Amino acid sequence: MKRKRVGRGPGSGHGKTSTRGHKGQKARGKVSPWFEGGQMPLVRRVPKRGFANPLKQKNKIVNLESLNRFEKDEEITPELLREVGLVKGRGKIKILARGEINKPIKVKAHFFSKKAREKIEKAKGVAEEI
Repeated sequence: MKRKRVGRGPGSGHGKTSTRGHKGQKARGKVSPWFEGGQMPLVRRVPKRGFANPLKQKNKIVNLESLNRFEKDEEITPELLREVGLVKGRGKIKILARGEINKPIKVKAHFFSKKAREKIEKAKGVAEEI
């Protein structure tokens, strides 16, 4: 879609006041988009609640179904998971039980869910907490 060109004469349909109306603060271009005409702005009227810690590290989640791509008896470490692209960024890794695992693998992670640990051990693998 073509950009609206304003202030190009009466033939354009957007000439003279350039779609800004007549006079006033908004016509003169000295008002920020969030300014509410002296009324207490919405962002200041609404009460602020709670606190979000920007330094909090969330656990990175890896499901069992995504561990099937690794070879039998391969040792899976957090470094390997980051290298392959299953985990991005910093943080501790938690293995969850979604999906099935059908070969014995050795997994090293910070946390395991109970079901995930059971499924890995049922497939004759090892779940080792770091």
